[in-house]
Amino acid sequence: MAKRGRKLMGEINVVPYIDVMLVLLIIFMVTAPLLTQGVQVELPRTGGEPLPPSEQVEILMLSVDADGRYFLNVGSDDDLPLEPAQVVLRAAAVMRRRPDTPVVVRADTNVPYGVVALGMRMLQQAGAPAVSLEMDPVAELPVEVGEGG
Repeated sequence: MAKRGRKLMGEINVVPYIDVMLVLLIIFMVTAPLLTQGVQVELPRTGGEPLPPSEQVEILMLSVDADGRYFLNVGSDDDLPLEPAQVVLRAAAVMRRRPDTPVVVRADTNVPYGVVALGMRMLQQAGAPAVSLEMDPVAELPVEVGEGG
């Protein structure tokens, strides 16, 4: 009896894997811009190091855009501007549930100081014991700070 079979092929066909990789690449390219959340603000630049990432703690973030509108990252409509009274009510609800929640203000660099100060006051009125300001760290300051005088 003669063997009449096909010769086994010892190569892997990589074409289906390339197709899968291209589909995944397209999915990541489409979804990556959607992953950035929050309001677009231009942060002031400072000469400091960013804080080391800590455990996954959800923070309460008040964003102030270039027009001086307030946005809070609480609720499903976090991309809609809020009135000051709404900011206080929503922030107070978060602080009652989790009193140790870190509170951060992200303000556009072109916003007047008074608008940012009012935002910080609203968060303190809501029960935040401390409010941090988020800034964009850069390598060097525009002014050298020397010793002595």
